[in-house]
This record gives sequence, C-alpha cells and structure tokens, in this order.
Amino acid sequence: MTDTLSPVETAVMEGTDSPQKLKRSIGVVGGTLLTLSCVTPASTLFVIVPDLFSSLGTATALCIAIGALLCIPVAFCYSELGTLIPSAGGEYAIVSTLAGRLAGWLAFVMSLLVVMIVPPVIAMGTADYLAPVIHLDPSWTGAGVMIAATLAGLLDLRANAWITGIFLVLEVVAAGVVAVLGFTHTHRGVSSLGSLQVAGAHTHVDAVTAMMVVSGLAIALFVTQGFSTAVYLSEELENPRRNVARTVLATLAISTLVIIVPVAAITLGAGDLKSLTGGDISSMVIAWSNSAVGTFVSLCVALAIINAGIVMVIQNSRVLFASARDKAWPAPVNNALAKLGRFGSPWVATLVVGVPGAFLCFVNLDTLYGVTGVAVTGLYLLVAIAALLARRGPHGEKKVWRMPLWPAMPVLLIAVLVYILVEQDPTYLIWTGGITAVATLYWAFYLRPRRETRWLVSLPEDVQA
Repeated sequence: MTDTLSPVETAVMEGTDSPQKLKRSIGVVGGTLLTLSCVTPASTLFVIVPDLFSSLGTATALCIAIGALLCIPVAFCYSELGTLIPSAGGEYAIVSTLAGRLAGWLAFVMSLLVVMIVPPVIAMGTADYLAPVIHLDPSWTGAGVMIAATLAGLLDLRANAWITGIFLVLEVVAAGVVAVLGFTHTHRGVSSLGSLQVAGAHTHVDAVTAMMVVSGLAIALFVTQGFSTAVYLSEELENPRRNVARTVLATLAISTLVIIVPVAAITLGAGDLKSLTGGDISSMVIAWSNSAVGTFVSLCVALAIINAGIVMVIQNSRVLFASARDKAWPAPVNNALAKLGRFGSPWVATLVVGVPGAFLCFVNLDTLYGVTGVAVTGLYLLVAIAALLARRGPHGEKKVWRMPLWPAMPVLLIAVLVYILVEQDPTYLIWTGGITAVATLYWAFYLRPRRETRWLVSLPEDVQA
C-alpha cells in the first residue's frame, strides 16, 4: 500500500515552496451541475441511442434501465473511494493509495488516453446538430469548440458551474420536449418496452435475453460514466467527505432519468418500427410537431456537446495538475503544469489539454477511440479492485461514506468488466497493451529509481486527518 503525503511534504522532498492549492468553492448543486454536464444526457440521447435502436429496437429503454441498475456498483465504488481519497487526481490517486504506485501510474496512463482523445471526438459532432442553421466542416467546428472550451476552462470553477448549468437546462428542456411529444403521439402499448421488436426483412418479436442485459451494462458504463467527474472535482467541493458521494449518486440518478424517459417516449411514439430502428430522432420530432421545434432540439444538442467539452477540459486539466503536484514528470514540467492562474484554475494544464485537442480534430480518431474504450474499461477495473482494498488497515477506520453490500458490489463489477474487456476488438487490446508497456518502462527506468522524489501521491491538507 502506498504512503500518502500532504502537499507540503511533497514540496519539501522536491526542495521547492509549498505548491498552490485548488480552492474549495462549490457545493453539491454546483458539483452536480458540472458532473451532469460531463454526462451530457441529451447528447447521449441523440448520438448514442439512435445506434442502439437499430439493434435493440423496442427493448432499448429496458436494456438501458437494467444497465443503469448494474452501473450502481460503479457509482458506489466511486462514492466510497472519492470520499476516502478526495484528490483531483481521481482514479490514479485512489488506485495509487490503495493498490500501489505502479497500479496507480497505469490508472493515470489510461485516464490520460481518455483525457486527450474523447473531448475532440465529441466536439466534432457539433457540426451535425448545427446543420439546420448552418453547414460547417466537422473538423474546423470541433477545433473551434475545443478552443472555446479551453478558454472557458481558464475561468473560476464557480463561474463555469453557472455557464454549464445554463447549457444543461437547455439540454434537459430538449430531452423533455422529445419525451412530451413521444408520449402524446403513442403508436404502441407499454408492453412493447419488454420485448425486442426490430424492423427488417421480417419484423420479429423476441424476449429480452441475458446477453442483452450484459449489453445494457456495457452501454450504461459509457452512457452514464461522466459521474466520475465528481471525484476529479473533489478538491474543489466543500466538505468532500459528504458531498462527493451525494454528487456521484445524484448525477447517476438524474442522468439515468433524463435518458430513459425520452427513450421510452420515442419507442412508444415512433410511427413504425422502420422509423424507430432508423434512429432519426430529429425526423420523428419534426413529424410530431414542425421543423422549428426540430431545429430548436438540434441546437440544444449542439449546446450540450459544447457544454461537455467545457467540463471535460476542466476535469482533464485537474488530472494533469494533480500529476504535476505528485511529481510524475521532470521538475520543469511539474512546475509548469502546477501553475494556477488569477481565477484559481490550473491554466497551463488547461492549455495542454485543450490546444492539442483542437489539432486532434483534424486526425482520424477511429482507432484511438477504440483504444479509449478499452482504457475506460481497464480503468474501471482498477477502481473496482481498489474498492476491494479500501477497508484494509487505517483506511477501514476512517469515518467516510461506505457502500452497502461490500464486498459483493466490487466483486460483481470486476466479473462483468473482465467479460467486457475480453470481448473487445483484439486490435484495440494490442494498441492499449503497447501503450501500457511503454508506460511501464517509464515507471521502471524513471519513476521507480526516483521513488523518494517522484510519483508521491498526495492529498489536500484539509483531508489528511
């Protein structure tokens, strides 16, 4: 088990002044707004769900609901570990403290893949939803979104909570409009939600199978995975021992509701199975209302994507800030990434995340996105293992939020994640394995020989006791 240091102790070992600290400036409401913005339930509804309709048909809502229920163990793990180890380093700080430095370093590398790849991929989707108003090049639009998100990320976190909160309201309104229209134009009964009906050469009806339940979990891990943002924001949450768990669980509940209700409405309101499995929600909205409403919904989704970009840049910059504070790099790099600007944000780390993301919008990211899927699954697996170790020794005596049904919850999660991991495309597994091997070599030849002065995972002073 890794010893956890305070920021002052880390600074002394490096021979520098005490590093700057993030400000505790947001409560449960602000944290939930920021975290929900990272989940982006509306963009999930309009981007991911249409693909699910093509394969799951009328069973889409049920499978997402089951998957969300099975996702509760993930939220429980994050809630307990986030209150036990409230660090801006997120998963890597948790895994380092509970499972050792090497495991924590690999967790950081996996999170770094997500940090650099996912925001530009999502940002490039903005152009599709601006199409009703103006036709733009996806790459240039994505780059513009990344630059705007980077500039917003330089602001005070409280200001960003308000910005993302306003966008989030519009996002939820769009989902609400779709739900109301769908429920008021029903073409099939509620019982259809419990069966699999897909349009094709021959329309057929099948029972929901156990394999579909597993598929639902895989979907839910990505549909609602943004609740982990609460852990990254834990150093800026007031009273993190209480508010991290509240933020994680509130985000999972709200995002699940915002996604499932419109999905059920779309399922019941689609004119026929061909329209449903086609997944063109905008066309269905126009058919239920008019083109003006369809344009409004599309613009709200575009804002949701921009909103997600802002929150992801905020989240990811905190990861790099924490890695610099914990001395993961040579001294000049650590000093630069740990700098805070006039608004209290880690401005160099924000630029390092945002600016390369703008350039990545001009790169074919299909393979890298597949690698990211493997990395996210591996990251969750490390977190679940850490949850099994969270009650050993002095950690078990701390008064923090504790998940129910431990250790059954993390054991169940580990079993499912291993299954999901082995089912991934071998090419993506090889790429991720290669990156992991390079990261291990960096650990072996640079970090481990300097273990007294490098990779010293720390916690904020106000949660050391």
